[in-house]
Amino acid sequence: MKSNRVLISWLRWPLYIRIGLIIIALILLFGQLIYILEPKQFPSVFEGIWWAVITVSTVGYGDYVPKTPLGKIAGMVLVLSGASFVTAYFATLATAAFRKQHRYVEGKVAFKGREHVIIIGWNEKSNMLLEELQRAAPSKTVVLIDDSLREGPLIENVHFIRGHAADDSTLNRANIAAADTVILTADQEKNEAEADMLSVLTLLAIKGLNPSVYCITEILTERYVKNAERAGANKIIGTSRLLSRVMFEHYRVKLQLAEPQKLSDLTLEKKVRIIPVPDELKNKSYHDCVLYFLKRNTTIIGIQKEEGPMLTPPLSYQVLSSDLFLAL
Repeated sequence: MKSNRVLISWLRWPLYIRIGLIIIALILLFGQLIYILEPKQFPSVFEGIWWAVITVSTVGYGDYVPKTPLGKIAGMVLVLSGASFVTAYFATLATAAFRKQHRYVEGKVAFKGREHVIIIGWNEKSNMLLEELQRAAPSKTVVLIDDSLREGPLIENVHFIRGHAADDSTLNRANIAAADTVILTADQEKNEAEADMLSVLTLLAIKGLNPSVYCITEILTERYVKNAERAGANKIIGTSRLLSRVMFEHYRVKLQLAEPQKLSDLTLEKKVRIIPVPDELKNKSYHDCVLYFLKRNTTIIGIQKEEGPMLTPPLSYQVLSSDLFLAL
């Protein structure tokens, strides 16, 4: 029974460790054996071990060579047994590395880091958010949780976890207990009410595992805002309200720009200013002009042309001397 337990314990070890131990045992055994069989050719056990390493690796430097029949037989046995184990060892390592990489890409490898940001849901918003995070904090690790992707996006400092974000097992693989912030985006594959219900359910699961984590949640409908607050959301982004307000403000700006006398009352959260084109920006691209004013703490939202306003023109647009900048 005892030997059976030892065998079972041995078989539970990873295969590459077992093969590695067998190779080490063979090297030590044959290194000692060749020293005993041919003490003249191998003046110490160390030279015997060196010969055994070179032999099983099939390198064969030829600095130590058996001369006697027994020594040659020992060498043949070592080559036939040891070389096969060495080949199997490296094949096992390569297979393990490939399997590990494949599991990582598929989102099956648990995240072990701390103070990371978790983004739930893969969509265009998540993609843009990742770009912003990488620009603001390049060293910050982001864990992406999504159950629709078969393979995670290969983005630096992004660890993909495949699974349903409302499941404890998925959140634990994302190491929710050590997370700094969770950003929960609405499921774009569902209708608004279903997406909000899922967001609230996910919030409850997150707060149940880590009550102190900071949660930013996207809610599409007004009626689920209170539920999200009760579930523990620290910040709620009402996408529908925000989008409709921005669209209305842009429409309002368009109406007021059509009547220059009302420019003093123009609003888009802040009042819009009219700025003449500086000499150094004449015939420059709109992209260069935006960067120029950003360095001076001014945001350009468009251009007032003689024929009318042009909000957010193409970045390649060449600014004319007769144009005016619309700035916040």
